[in-house]
Amino acid sequence: MKILVTGAKGQLGFDVVNEIKNRGYTAIGVDIQEMDITDSESVEKIIEEANPNAVIHCAAWTEVDAAEDNIEKCRLANATGTENIVKICKKLDIKMLYLSTDYVFNGQGTRPWLPDDERNPLNVYGQTKYEGEVVVESNLSKYFIVRIAWVFGVNGKNFVKTMLNLGKTNTHLNIVDDQIGSPTYTFDLARLLIDMVETEKYGRYHATNEGFCSWYEFACKIFRQAAEIDPIYKNISIDPVDSSTYPAKAKRPSNSRMSKKKLTDNGFDRLPSWQDALSRYLKEIKL
Repeated sequence: MKILVTGAKGQLGFDVVNEIKNRGYTAIGVDIQEMDITDSESVEKIIEEANPNAVIHCAAWTEVDAAEDNIEKCRLANATGTENIVKICKKLDIKMLYLSTDYVFNGQGTRPWLPDDERNPLNVYGQTKYEGEVVVESNLSKYFIVRIAWVFGVNGKNFVKTMLNLGKTNTHLNIVDDQIGSPTYTFDLARLLIDMVETEKYGRYHATNEGFCSWYEFACKIFRQAAEIDPIYKNISIDPVDSSTYPAKAKRPSNSRMSKKKLTDNGFDRLPSWQDALSRYLKEIKL
């Protein structure tokens, strides 16, 4: 199997390329330097020449606050860029896996979101990812839409690395406690994504590590586990605060819980608990 991965230098794309290679498949990793997804001619030329069995589309505009001031640039990447890939996947009749986000929902309530729940984005980033979803499902039959959230990986920036860096210079932190979701290790997620493209079980899915927590609870666990590896993190105190303490340009969802029942229903293995994933991640980055 030959799989082309967009956003190959990003957090998730990096692990997806590695997982493809680990399974003995051919990985074609492209980032903006090799293929600008907003350039339709470039997309068509490169994917046609590669002639893959599947495209895993990880590339996206993910700067949530910056999107509010750069609406058209964000839309160009997340909607138009996705449409360019959809067109060539349709032409070549190949599978496409599109990475999306819990931000396509309104972020309210406490019930975990189901894959087919009504989509009602609450910010520009969510709106453009929703538009990307619509393009995929309106034009293709061989597609997977996989919504993810709260990702952390070896490659790139993430909440875990931010906390660890803050912990080196601070003894006290205030962390938001009114947003709930599931931290997700890109290493685990990458394995599931390849499991998916090996099948023809198409449709919308949610994929995060098991369990829910707030950012505050996540931070507490980060420092608790990190302290077992490096004593520098032992004496850090954390207080929970309301998200209004840190006003942001883009509105954030309070409810990022997502149901993974559909994975089980279709025979896919669900990801390990986020606590287990965090433990393995801290060892992987050689804290």
